[in-house]
Amino acid sequence: MSAACAALSFMLSGCGTGGYVSSGSQGVGKKLFVDRCGGCHTLADAGTSGTVGPNLDNAFEQSRQAGMTSETFTQVVAEQVRNPVTDPVTGQPGMPAPDQTLPPCTDVQGGFCVENQDQAIDDIATYVGSVAGTGKTAEKPTSGRDVFRTTCGGCHTLADAGTSGNVGPNLDQARPPKELVLDRVTNGKGQMPSFKDSLDAAQIQAVADYVSSVAGK
Repeated sequence: MSAACAALSFMLSGCGTGGYVSSGSQGVGKKLFVDRCGGCHTLADAGTSGTVGPNLDNAFEQSRQAGMTSETFTQVVAEQVRNPVTDPVTGQPGMPAPDQTLPPCTDVQGGFCVENQDQAIDDIATYVGSVAGTGKTAEKPTSGRDVFRTTCGGCHTLADAGTSGNVGPNLDQARPPKELVLDRVTNGKGQMPSFKDSLDAAQIQAVADYVSSVAGK
C-alpha cells in the first residue's frame, strides 16, 4: 500500500462520528468551499490558492491514481471538517471548528451562516471529494475581488467581498494601506504565508488595490 493510501486509510479509521455522507450538492459545495475554505486550501477546480492548510490536489492525487474513489475522499473530507485538528502539535495554525467555519443561523445574528450545518458539510465534502487531485482547473481569477475571495476570504473579514474569516485580522477594522497589503501578500508575516509563489504580480497588485480601496467603507 502506498504512503498516501495508508494515510487515507488511517483517517478513515476515525470516521463514523458524523455520519456517512450519502448525498451532497457539488454546486453548493463549490460555492461554500470557495467562500469558507479556499483562503486556506489550494484546490485547482475551485481556483483557490490558500497555503495555510494542505493543498488538497496534492493530498488526494496519488491515492486517486492508485484507485481510491471519490466516494472515499468525500468521507475523509467530511470527517476532517466535522472533527478538525484545531491545535496541531506542530505549532502550525489549526483548522477551525465547524461552528466557526459554518455557523448555524440559529447561533448567528447578522453575517454569514448556514441553515443546516450537516448538509453544508456534506455539500463541501461531496464537491472536494469529486474534484481534488483530478487535474481539473478553473480559470485564474484576475479581479481584485475574485482574488481576495478565492485566496484570502477564508482567513479575513471584508464586508465588500462578503467574507467573514477570523483567522487573520478583520480588514474592515484594520483598513490597511495598499503598500501594507502588497507587502503582506508578497512576503507574509507571522501565521500569514507568502503568496508570491501562488499569485502572479498582476493578481497581487489587483488584490492590494481592491482591499485598500474598500476596507472599512
